[in-house]
Formats: sequence, C-alpha cells, structure tokens
Amino acid sequence: MEFSTKTTQKAIIWLCLAHLVCDIYTGFLNPIMPFIASKLGFSMAIATVIISIAHICSSMLQPIFGFFADNILKRFFIFWGLILLSIFIPLTPNAPTIWLLIIFMILGSLGGSFFHPQSIGFVNLFSKENCTNNMGVFMSAGSLGFALGPLIAALITQVLGLGMLCWTAIPGMLLAGLMFFFVPKLSITEKPIEHKQFLKSFKDIFACRQMNYLMIVAMMKSLMTNSCCILLPFLWKNMGYTPFYIGLALFLFVFAGAIGSFLSPKAEEIFGSKTVIYFSMCATCPMLILFAFTYRLYPALSMIIFSIIGFTTMLAQPIIMVWAQRALPQYKSIVAGFINGFCWGTIALCMAFLGLTAQNLGIIPVLVGLSIIPILASYFVKFLKDG
Repeated sequence: MEFSTKTTQKAIIWLCLAHLVCDIYTGFLNPIMPFIASKLGFSMAIATVIISIAHICSSMLQPIFGFFADNILKRFFIFWGLILLSIFIPLTPNAPTIWLLIIFMILGSLGGSFFHPQSIGFVNLFSKENCTNNMGVFMSAGSLGFALGPLIAALITQVLGLGMLCWTAIPGMLLAGLMFFFVPKLSITEKPIEHKQFLKSFKDIFACRQMNYLMIVAMMKSLMTNSCCILLPFLWKNMGYTPFYIGLALFLFVFAGAIGSFLSPKAEEIFGSKTVIYFSMCATCPMLILFAFTYRLYPALSMIIFSIIGFTTMLAQPIIMVWAQRALPQYKSIVAGFINGFCWGTIALCMAFLGLTAQNLGIIPVLVGLSIIPILASYFVKFLKDG
C-alpha cells in the first residue's frame, strides 16, 4: 500500500530521534575508557582490544541482522536494539571485573547491530525522491548523538562519578516505549517482500564492483574516526586533562562530523560527488600533521584542528550510503549493514594491533602514519559510478 506524506515524514522523524539517542549511548565509551582502565588496572593495549570486541559486535554482525531486517521488515530490531544499548552500555563503568565489562559491552554493542541496518533501510524506504536529504539528516542525528555521548558521559563522570552513569539508561528505555506506541506501523510495506536467500544476498553484494569500491571508502572513513576517537583520549589523560576536557574534544570532533553529514547533499550539489569523496579522504592527513605540531603548545588551536578533521572525515558519509543502496536497491538493510557496520568492524579488527603499536611507538606518529592510507586508497574513487 502507498504511505501518505505525513506518515512517511513522521516515520523518518522517529527514526532520526531514535538514531540520536542510540548513538548517544554508543558515544559513551571512548572518553571514559581510560578511566575504566585505570579503575580495573589494564593497559591501553588491552583497552583497545576490549573496544575492538565491542566494535566487532556492533558492526560486523550488522549485515546479518540487515538480512533478517530486509526479510521481516518489522520494528523488532529497532526497539530491541535501543533497549539493549540503553541498559548495558551505561552499566559498563559499574563492572567489577574486566570479564563482566566485556559482557556488558558485547550486549550493549549488539543493540547497535540490531538498530542500524533496519533503521537505515526504513529511511530509504520512506524517503522516495528525497533520499539523499533524509539520509543526511538521519546520519547527522546519529553523528550528533555520537557527539553528545562523550560529553554527557564525561560530565557525569567528572561531577558525579563513573558509577552514576547507570542512571542514563532511563531515557533510552522511555524512548523505546514511546516508539512502540507512537511510531507508525513500519511493518506495513507497499507490497509483499520477496524472501531473500542468505548466501545469494551476500554473494550479490561482494560481486558488485561499485559496492566493493564504496566499502573501501567507508573503511578509510572508519579507520580515521575510530583511531582518533579511541587513541587520543589516552593521550589526553596522560597529559593530565580531565574527563570533561576529553569528552568536549570528542564532542567537537563528532559534532563537526554531524555538520559535515548534514551539509553533504549541498556540497555534492555544488562540487560533485567524487570531489566531495576525494576531499574527505585526502584532507585528514595535513590536518593531523598540523594537530601534531600544535597539541602541546597550542591546545585550543589543536582542538579546532581536531574538529575540522571530524568535519572532513564524515563529509562524504551520506553520499556513500545512498550510492551503496542505489547500487543494490533490493538489499537496502543488508547494504546498510555492510557500509555502516561491516566496514567499521573490519577496521575494529585492526585496532588491537594499532593500540599495541601506539603504546610502543607513540599515539601521534601512529595517527599521522594512518592518515596516509586514505590518500592512497582514494585511487579507487575514480572507478565509482555516480549513484
């Protein structure tokens, strides 16, 4: 059946709000992980391993949940994803042992795997001709949440203590309940969906050359975002900065990224899609070099530079997602799981090694070295076909 414009707009608003809250919880861990590590007595290298496990659970499994979301098309994954996130991520600072910490992080991260593929698929389903604009708003809502998460977690940690973060579970639970009662019936589709075969779906995706190139671009974005957000909090803690300072820095980084995602459709219209992608991949390196020369002597200037890195890194995010879904429109949620999840999870597999390398060689040299990789990978952008 056809949806009215009012119904589709209402659905997208609720999905954006849920994405905002969902990613607030996702953003909790990076600024407070150095303090959790200090509390439980483990190193930065071990912390990056733990964060990698969480990212793998929240990312690598997204294509699988995307497959089920495309076949079921009910709101199950959206609701339970938000519930798992809102309960278990706030509990992580209260974990008495490293093993319980890992369990809490895995369960909370699975909520992210539940939520993202289906919600992104539904944004595409309801958007019709305004897909790029709506996807930009949806991505920006998530980026804004991911930006607010570090600030909220750091502020609560500094003012009230790590143990009080558990009370932040209440808003997420309330929102999940409100969505259950007031969100439009998203399980109703325009026509019955053809059941997709699991292996055939994944084979089709990996056989699509356009999709492969877009995954390379998405991995480069993830490489720089994850590396900066995971490693730099340890650098700042070692320099004696407070949890609030670290949270503020990450807030500015991701908030600038949210602005980049929001402005992405306009930048695409003015400069062209490939130009935006090239800029997003290549501008990070010179910015990180500037950061390396300023973070000790000019901390305020370095924070501005750090924010610009966030803006440039996330500028092409909506373009990549929409192009991928247009390349394989029959697999909207699965494709979203690959771009938003699998690519992040693939990079997460490397983070344990990067954490150990940064512990031995230094965080700044490792970050500057990593920033060269997206420049080299930008070679593949020329093979992309306009979405």
